[in-house]
Amino acid sequence: MQLSHGGESSPTGAPVARRSVEQVLALAPDAASRKAGTRLGAAGPWSGTGCDASGAVWGLCKGSGSTPYRTVVDTTGPAYACSCPSRKFPCKHALGLLLLRASDEGAFRPAEPADWAEEWLAGRRARAARESNPEAGGDSPRGPADPAAARRRAERRAERVTGGAQELEQRLADLLRGGLAATDRPGYGLWEETAARMVDAQAPGLAARVRELGAISGSGPGWPVRLLEECGLLHLLDTAWLARDRLPDPLAATVRTRVGLPQSAEGPPVRDQWLVLAQYDTPDGKIVARRIWLYGRGSGRTALLLSFGAAGRSPAQALPVGATIDAELTPYPGGGQLRAELGEQFGATGAAGPPPGIAAAAAPAVYGNALRDDPWLDAWPVTLRDVIPVPSRDGWQLADANAHADADADAQGGTRTDARTASALPIAPAALSRPGLWKLVALSGGGPVTVFGEIGHRGFEPFAAWDPGEEEEGAGTTGGPVVQLV
Repeated sequence: MQLSHGGESSPTGAPVARRSVEQVLALAPDAASRKAGTRLGAAGPWSGTGCDASGAVWGLCKGSGSTPYRTVVDTTGPAYACSCPSRKFPCKHALGLLLLRASDEGAFRPAEPADWAEEWLAGRRARAARESNPEAGGDSPRGPADPAAARRRAERRAERVTGGAQELEQRLADLLRGGLAATDRPGYGLWEETAARMVDAQAPGLAARVRELGAISGSGPGWPVRLLEECGLLHLLDTAWLARDRLPDPLAATVRTRVGLPQSAEGPPVRDQWLVLAQYDTPDGKIVARRIWLYGRGSGRTALLLSFGAAGRSPAQALPVGATIDAELTPYPGGGQLRAELGEQFGATGAAGPPPGIAAAAAPAVYGNALRDDPWLDAWPVTLRDVIPVPSRDGWQLADANAHADADADAQGGTRTDARTASALPIAPAALSRPGLWKLVALSGGGPVTVFGEIGHRGFEPFAAWDPGEEEEGAGTTGGPVVQLV
């Protein structure tokens, strides 16, 4: 049986939130898997389906051979096992089983797991128990075998990064002396060569930013201005690294992260009721990065979980968007402390209303405050309350509902006003071509909605929206569920 581990250890005795069809499709490693899994999301090919109170579902799926494929999913992870030969995780059979569960709960009768399913589930739970209690026979946490040797390796890497930063400073100075126009020449290889040098210096963060500079040259009207701005940010990061010993600890940690040095989650874990705001995948070469945004209903904190998957595999972590989980999160160091590591999960509940939001006009100030802690920040998460998507000359905007109403009233009275435009956020170009934009427009129907996303210098990128009938945290919960926009 081919196994796939796709998440955290199962919480014991906790209620399990059933995923929607949209949430299941978000687990697929690629479009082909989504299409194939959808075909298996009906009862026809399945037999012997069942479920138990711990969150396990299983079934036999008829394939091209005489023996059906045995598929079992621990939905609390989620984690998957299937006897098919697919190298994709989850495979189409696991997706089909979850899609059937999402659309037809009556197809699964509560029962004790089949022997083959119980064998896998028992092994998984035994591993989880050993990991959570090393003294009971599990492996003890592994640290550096030789702390002194680990410290020397870190020092040698820091020296290499310093050498790379100094070389990059010289190249930026040469670029400015020679003029930015030279970078628009066909075959101009400065960027790839410089990025390769930063990789040699073990500074992948610097290398990534250098490659981004190469995409700006000749990218459209005003590209020299954009290139100069990004060169300035890269120079700021270089000089910050070279002077890191004189920086405050949070800013120094941010600089180390931006340069590309690995960081570990630290500090006391924060236990809260975490609302899953959004989940989406972005390709990064052959690696797929998954971002999951959470909001702590008690602490008021917003947190980001990051996980990665190799080619053909979905990232390990997956949480149902719109649900609330009782869990511990440990923050990573750095400005803002948004990124966190998911720790022990104590349970999950059903869908809940949106977090408290702010007006669109207040969002740029929130982003500006975040830049003080991390000057290299491209965007910052915010929830916008009572906004209306409206078309603009260059695309779409999210306008404050009150300003929208005032502008309409003035127009009916014959008074020209820019109130709506002045309090509106442009939707980022990257979001204009996504189907999620039209989902947002349809959900709004010209009325106010609550939208979660990121605001940055390119505009606002929406990730999730709530039905107009939803009430925000603290005001009760009514209306429909969250709608994913990515």
